[in-house]
Amino acid sequence: MQVQTENKIYIPEEYFLLEETAENQHEYRNGEIIPMTGGTTNHNEIASNFCAYLKLALKSKNYRVFISDITLSIPDYNLYTYPDLMIIEGQPSYYQNRNNTVTNPSIIVEVLSKSTANYDRGEKFKIYRSIPDFKEYILIDQYQFYLMLAFPYDALL
Repeated sequence: MQVQTENKIYIPEEYFLLEETAENQHEYRNGEIIPMTGGTTNHNEIASNFCAYLKLALKSKNYRVFISDITLSIPDYNLYTYPDLMIIEGQPSYYQNRNNTVTNPSIIVEVLSKSTANYDRGEKFKIYRSIPDFKEYILIDQYQFYLMLAFPYDALL
């Protein structure tokens, strides 16, 4: 016999309270809280190396580089997520004065994993394009030598 359970729909405030004490990160998608897959050492090394390179390359520029501990708020899709890297031109705009949740990255970097590659290339890219400041999307494949740059507007492709 199968027992059906109802999925609880959370409000953002509940999500943020849960994230404060959670051992692992979760994505908030329109009321659902979805566990994020754990990264591998390879994934972590690629992201940290790319972050170090970007911080050095942008050192004297008006850009700030943030790693995956900072939440990205995307209100048009009621989504809160943790990109691997975000670059913000100028000062961060914070969601509801939360100093760990930003709204204005101009560049987003994702290191692809087997479990998230399709989502990162498809639906997530579509969602990221709703961010007004968004200019570039960088996807790094950790399993082969492949780097993809994508622009937010289809007309630019």
